[in-house]
Parts: sequence; C-alpha cells; structure tokens
Amino acid sequence: MAPKRESLKSLRAARQLRRVRSLYLAGTVLWAAAAVWTGWLQPGSRQMWVSVLLLTVFAGLLVTASTWLRRIRPTARTAHAPRPDGSSPQPA
Repeated sequence: MAPKRESLKSLRAARQLRRVRSLYLAGTVLWAAAAVWTGWLQPGSRQMWVSVLLLTVFAGLLVTASTWLRRIRPTARTAHAPRPDGSSPQPA
C-alpha cells in the first residue's frame, strides 16, 4: 500500500509544481518587461531596481520549481505509462 500512496503524492506534487511553475514563468515575463520598460524610461531609478529585484526572485523560484519537477518526474510515472523511448512496459 505504501508505494501506491507514495506515487499518488508524487503525482499530486508534480501537478502542483507544474501549476506553480507556470505562475512563476508569468511573473518572470511580467517583471522582465517591467524592468526593461522602467529602465528605458528612468534608467537607474528605484523602480527599475525593484523590478530587477523582483525579476531575480521570480527567476529563482522558476528555476527551483523546474528543478524539483525534474527530480519528481521519474517517480511520478505510473506502471502503465509509456516509456520516454516510446516502448510500452513489459509484463513481469
């Protein structure tokens, strides 16, 4: 029973990380655009540096979520899922 529960937790964690990763990606794009725009209008201003700081924070969160998702993904596959090479699992 424990392995089944563990795989369900991994699947839930992977799903949640995919959602959070898309949020962090949107935040990274938003703050990159804000930093470029503010840097164009007011180079060196406090608003520009705040935008750059928030861009750095969201980029760090995006990298962290992507790394965790990559680590979880191999255990998140079910026994019936196709393998990455396209072949199906062989019965034991």
